[in-house]
Amino acid sequence: MTEVERLAEFAVRASYDELSGEVRDQLKIRVLDSLGCAIGAMDGEPVQIVRRQLDEFDRGGACTLIGGGQVAPDRATFYNGALVRYFDQNDSYLAKGESCHPSDNLSAVLAATEYANGSGRDLLVALAVAYQVQCRLSDEAPVRAAGFDHTTQGAYAVAAGVSRALVLDAAAAANAIAISGTAFNALRVTRTGALSHWKGLAYPNTAAGCVRVVFLARRGITGPLEVFEGNKGFIDAIAGPFHIDWSSEDLERVTRTVIKRHNAEIHAQTAIDAALELKRQHRFSAADVDRINVETFDVAYKIIGGGEEGDKSIVCTKEDADHSLPYLIAAAILDNEVLPAQFAPDRIQRADVQQLLCRVAVRPTPEYSQRFPDEMPARVAVTLKDGRTLSREIREYPGLNGPRLTWKQVLRKFEQLSSGRVEVEQCRNLTEAVRNLESISVSDLTALLVTVGRADASPTRGVASRTTHDGRQ
Repeated sequence: MTEVERLAEFAVRASYDELSGEVRDQLKIRVLDSLGCAIGAMDGEPVQIVRRQLDEFDRGGACTLIGGGQVAPDRATFYNGALVRYFDQNDSYLAKGESCHPSDNLSAVLAATEYANGSGRDLLVALAVAYQVQCRLSDEAPVRAAGFDHTTQGAYAVAAGVSRALVLDAAAAANAIAISGTAFNALRVTRTGALSHWKGLAYPNTAAGCVRVVFLARRGITGPLEVFEGNKGFIDAIAGPFHIDWSSEDLERVTRTVIKRHNAEIHAQTAIDAALELKRQHRFSAADVDRINVETFDVAYKIIGGGEEGDKSIVCTKEDADHSLPYLIAAAILDNEVLPAQFAPDRIQRADVQQLLCRVAVRPTPEYSQRFPDEMPARVAVTLKDGRTLSREIREYPGLNGPRLTWKQVLRKFEQLSSGRVEVEQCRNLTEAVRNLESISVSDLTALLVTVGRADASPTRGVASRTTHDGRQ
């Protein structure tokens, strides 16, 4: 057997009975978190552009768009995936040489399971497969240093998860995974320099392409089965030598992914926490600040601190802002939070944040770099104009090396992100469907996603301004 055939066997043989109780709970929490991100992002500029293109070219299909509409599976994957990804607030996985957002796989698995008239159990198993494949490839075969995007490993994950959702046999799944891995090797330039809309659309595009490929393999299209180990294959051309014994893999990797509290690139989370704690404790204002020094680990510096992936003091767009540690720290100090409102164009361009971010300096330290990814350490030191320096270090992050975020905590995030787009009853029905996903069909879930974002769910009637799901006012 080739490596991709072994991976295919792992994917198609995965069963619901293999999912531990913890895995089931964590998968459902991530579905809820992802749907909150998606519902909140419906006004996003690139998302609206994608929707207009679907409205022009697509004339119906078997799969549901969040907010209404039926399209082909690959089209639903692209649009719903764009929604999940746009805010850059969905979950993350941290490996030494790679990071990724495994919930990017949800839109593909959801579309495939709906097409197959599958159950919530089928959705959970297929999603667990996609999580496992993407996270393990990130562990063992990072590609960022070679100039490739993390969507490169994602192609294998999407194809594996969708193959499981469509109940392909191992031979067809191997062809699907092999074609996907061969066809979708994207460049890291997507996330370097001046960032564009494509930062949030790159994974949805890969996922949509892989869904199309899986359906072709289902009909008998074959692919290069030596995609991993063959001449000029993935190992030879991109990743270098690595080995994963898929016959001994479990489905537990979802438990090592983390959910974001702040609407910011994952490596910024602890630095934002430190800045907010300093502000709460010492009650200074932005006008009191002379300069801010941020110490962090090398990966954060390279990606969002002004290292090898570009100057982060030039911030013009939402995409620039959520990948600029100076902007994120400045916004946190000015606004006491980093949420979608901090990425509105008029907020980004305002003089207060533009001036303060230029007084933020970021540097990596060897000590912090050695601790990553087991820890995500950061120290923020704020020097005030009166000469005082206030400092706070944070190393732990929920789910990484501390208690995971609970259903109730993620429910509050869901309510906050979806406020104004779902009414109280809609919120209750949708969250209960996710909570009991193993007991329903996927069509029950997608039926509830059709009406979110409708105009009658106005901000004055949304869940954040009324009684919340657990009865609090």
